Amino acid sequence: MSLHVLLHLSGHPTPVTSETLSKHMGANPVVIRRTMAGLRKAGLVSSSKGHGGGWSISRDLKEISLLDIYRALDEPILVQQHRGIEMPECLVEQTVGRALNAIYQVAEALIIKRFEKINLSDLSAAFHARLIERSGGRRKRRSRPSLAMLKL
Repeated sequence: MSLHVLLHLSGHPTPVTSETLSKHMGANPVVIRRTMAGLRKAGLVSSSKGHGGGWSISRDLKEISLLDIYRALDEPILVQQHRGIEMPECLVEQTVGRALNAIYQVAEALIIKRFEKINLSDLSAAFHARLIERSGGRRKRRSRPSLAMLKL
């Protein structure tokens, strides 16, 4: 949800309210505000009150990596570890669990490494390229990378 919100914000030159964002995303405004609170604490977004107030991105999109966002959200679990709960005393389950968890740790480390290399401007450019494709090229074409160029 955080990336979705940030990409919506990136397209607005003025602050956007939680209510407006919730309509775009089909989510409750309270959920939007909770999500934004962590991003604000990390300095990725700011909020302003009163008429014309709302949420804005605080930094240039090129300066916000997926890793920054991941950290702002308290590093949620990316890969679910094996839980040996059916037969915790079983040596087979322990062996399988250790092997799987080692693989999951490597996978998570690779994901985090990739997060560092992808920024919001990459995602915004890929979104705009898809928007142009969907509209049949009717929008003014700019050189923007596709998602494939992000090497995900």
